[in-house]
Amino acid sequence: MVSSPFSKSGLFAKSGSTGNFGREPAATVVPQHYLSPTSRELRAQAVHRLQVGLLGLAGMLLLVGLANIIMDRARINDDAAAEVAAASAAAAGVSGGVPGTAPQSPTRDPLADIGVMPDLPAASETAPDAAANSPAPAGQ
Repeated sequence: MVSSPFSKSGLFAKSGSTGNFGREPAATVVPQHYLSPTSRELRAQAVHRLQVGLLGLAGMLLLVGLANIIMDRARINDDAAAEVAAASAAAAGVSGGVPGTAPQSPTRDPLADIGVMPDLPAASETAPDAAANSPAPAGQ
């Protein structure tokens, strides 16, 4: 017998002390016991894991190769742009590469130039001061 939720034996039916609104108690579910996987299932799992791992390695290899190609192309374009800039600067008769700018010395620190790091004195300047201010060894 199929009952609707609005029938007397359905959802709104009043029942005494059962608490489930007049419906019969649900059938008990018998738990299924764990069965160990067969050797065929274990082999299938191992093959699947290998396939996923090899696919991941191949994907990473492709990504690294693509990144390498992109970096090589960028380096080639930068070299070509530097050659063009040097040729145009030589044709204009300006030293330093870009017209209107002073040539940069190779010892400048770019972090100190933008103000991130203080400009530190060279190591040769601090060596005599450090030797003069250091305490005498304990044995003398």
